[in-house]
Amino acid sequence: MALAQKEKAGNNAVRMLRRSKLNKGIPFMINTRQLPSRQCYMEYPDGSIKLVRLYSADIDFTVIRNLSAKETEAIRKRYELY
Repeated sequence: MALAQKEKAGNNAVRMLRRSKLNKGIPFMINTRQLPSRQCYMEYPDGSIKLVRLYSADIDFTVIRNLSAKETEAIRKRYELY
């Protein structure tokens, strides 16, 4: 399988996992290298996204701040989360 095909398959699997978790009422973690170490976004089933800081491998985290509607929309566009 070509690298582009593997990447596409991986992206599709992550999108399916995201939808599944959100549909079950479970938040979904969005990791990105654009944030400082140990920070990520948490997307919640209600559509909100929060910037959080991780404290342990057990997913212990603290909310840094809630993103505004405009910021949430920008994150969804940037990571193609529709």
